[in-house]
Amino acid sequence: MGGKLSGQARVARARQWFDAFTVLLAVVFIAVAWPTLHLTHKVPAAAAPFIAGFAAFPILLLRVNPQLGWAVSAGSALMITLAVPNQPGNTIPFQVVHILVLFALVFAVAVRAPVRIVAVVWLATSLLFATAMAQTGDSFAESGFGWPLAITGLVVFGLLIRWVVVSRQALLKSEEETELERARRAILEEKARIARDLHDVVAHHMSMVVVQAQTAPYRIDGLSADARAEFESIGTGARAALNEIRGMLGVLRSDGQLPEHAPQPSAADLPMLLEAAQRAGVPLTWTVDGELGAVPETTGLALYRIVQESLANASRHAPGASVRVHIGCAEELALTVGNERPIAVRAGDHSAAAGSGIAGMQTRAAAVGGVLTAGPRPDGGFEVHARLPLNILTPIA
Repeated sequence: MGGKLSGQARVARARQWFDAFTVLLAVVFIAVAWPTLHLTHKVPAAAAPFIAGFAAFPILLLRVNPQLGWAVSAGSALMITLAVPNQPGNTIPFQVVHILVLFALVFAVAVRAPVRIVAVVWLATSLLFATAMAQTGDSFAESGFGWPLAITGLVVFGLLIRWVVVSRQALLKSEEETELERARRAILEEKARIARDLHDVVAHHMSMVVVQAQTAPYRIDGLSADARAEFESIGTGARAALNEIRGMLGVLRSDGQLPEHAPQPSAADLPMLLEAAQRAGVPLTWTVDGELGAVPETTGLALYRIVQESLANASRHAPGASVRVHIGCAEELALTVGNERPIAVRAGDHSAAAGSGIAGMQTRAAAVGGVLTAGPRPDGGFEVHARLPLNILTPIA
């Protein structure tokens, strides 16, 4: 932190100092207006503190509500002009303190209030001084329009200050937008760099796998039908993975396109996923109750990814074990993926929960308002249960 205040803290501190200064100013004004009131006006001693208070205390509303402060000050000035007689030789209708407070409030209104209110305050204050001067025997012509001109200059100056502040705020906002644009451009450049790296590393090697799998039957003599089918399955799976990688690379290279805008698999694509896993050698059976094509896109994407991850976990952690998938579409989507006890456990493999796959599946289920549980079965197998709503409209995070 280094002892530095944030912008909001600095503003709060400045307001506190301004309020303290306003209170001090009000105390000084009342200390001047009360003892000197009898020099300018004929007032009873009992009424002097009230008249002086109306002259000095509206300054306390300078920051909080200058329009209200002006209304109190101008109204009391008019009442004093009409009800309190001046001392002989005094041509100013009310005290100097009252004039200073009224001018400060007019300036604050010009700086902060809407323009139509500023116009009303300017016109009303000018008429107030005209009325007050006429009441004391003076006139616009005799005073040389000095007071209205002074009020006009004060209002114009306040408007200029307001426009300077507004222009400064607009400039700061423009600078913030420029910084955001720079940050966005930096993110896009980083995404493009990641896309290049993925293309150079992953996509290249996946393309080589596809080429080798497709050309193996022509390069190697004496392959059996099972071996040919195995190479075909490897090529199919590698092409599917390569297509998904290319889709993600397109998103990374795009300017501002979000990942969810890229083509994504749906529930209707699940049969192809299951068939591909079966061709890859997974002893897999599945049943589907209901119409997968009617599943909403977001729920279908979550379902597809959960099944995909479950099959990958079963192949990795329970090689050779039979896997059964059941999908039911009724009032909600129910999924069960279970595998039998693994035929052989590889060294270093503990359980499907050892990685982050289950946590990722639970996150996907929760993102569409569903729930997912996973754990070992009593017979030594492993099972994943998921329940997903069919009326979800919120996109996956």
